[in-house]
Amino acid sequence: MTTHFDSRRDLLRHGGALVALAALGTLRHANAQAPIEQLRILCTGPAGSIPDIVARRVAEQLASSYVRGAIVDNRPGAAGQIAVNALKAGPSDGTTMLLAQGAIATVYPYLYAKLAYDPSVDLQPVSLAAEMSLGLAVGPAVPSTVVHVRDLVEWMRRNPRLANVGSPGTGTLPHLLEVMLFRQTDVAWQHIVYAGGPPAMVDLLGAQIAALVLPEGLLRQHRATGRLRVLATSGAQRSAYLPDVATLVEQGYAELVVREWFAFFMSGRTPAPLVEAASTSLQLAIARPELASAFAESGMVAVSSTSRALATRIAAEQRYWEPVLRASGVRAE
Repeated sequence: MTTHFDSRRDLLRHGGALVALAALGTLRHANAQAPIEQLRILCTGPAGSIPDIVARRVAEQLASSYVRGAIVDNRPGAAGQIAVNALKAGPSDGTTMLLAQGAIATVYPYLYAKLAYDPSVDLQPVSLAAEMSLGLAVGPAVPSTVVHVRDLVEWMRRNPRLANVGSPGTGTLPHLLEVMLFRQTDVAWQHIVYAGGPPAMVDLLGAQIAALVLPEGLLRQHRATGRLRVLATSGAQRSAYLPDVATLVEQGYAELVVREWFAFFMSGRTPAPLVEAASTSLQLAIARPELASAFAESGMVAVSSTSRALATRIAAEQRYWEPVLRASGVRAE
């Protein structure tokens, strides 16, 4: 990943007011038509998940001049394909959006042998919504003397039978970060796959696995109580939420900059003026300070973009992930 993504995040976060002012004229023009009576936001995660939180919080902030009401329609499962298929089958009149992890457009095309959609045809980027860093954590199965990544690697070499590392699913960004880290350090490890983060966390805290990568927001509570230790975070700079934890970059892994992000998409058949109206309204909503505060509770940073900027980011990350996945041999059915 390239660090200019993080610079853009910081610019948008600190310059939310400027984003709002720049977008206001476009919004007034786009909203000369009647507001949407009810916006349907499809979501790739179940109720209470990180994607669900993002979708609902943003929906609360959308201007009444753009939409009178919004509902979140949770369609979890099949790595987002259920939600994407619902978007494809739905109307392209601007009344339906999708909130999804960026991986549906950047990683999954190279991870899955068969994918039920073509991101370049079926998904129209609208706006970024939120970003977060990942954290590498160890639990009570690992001695307290392990406080840095290099300590963990050395411990895994000495204890190969205990070198089991969990992830919330094959091909998720946490799993891919583990693959890249342990390939670079040339250490043997066993991947333990879980159906999401919560069951993986239970086993980490119960000393059933040694280590786990998850979004940092899911680690903070247990770190505060001393039940786990976070050895590194995955951003280009230290996390504002875990400022005392060194990044992987600081610890000698300069290429391991990975951030989980979520974005809004529309059907690929949606007319450009409707996409632009939606993007402008989302930029204004995401710039609101109330949203930044709400996202901070889950360790996320609110960040918006134009449709074109999001498309550019997707293309850049596709160029990053395609060779990484090819070299890793990681595939999913």
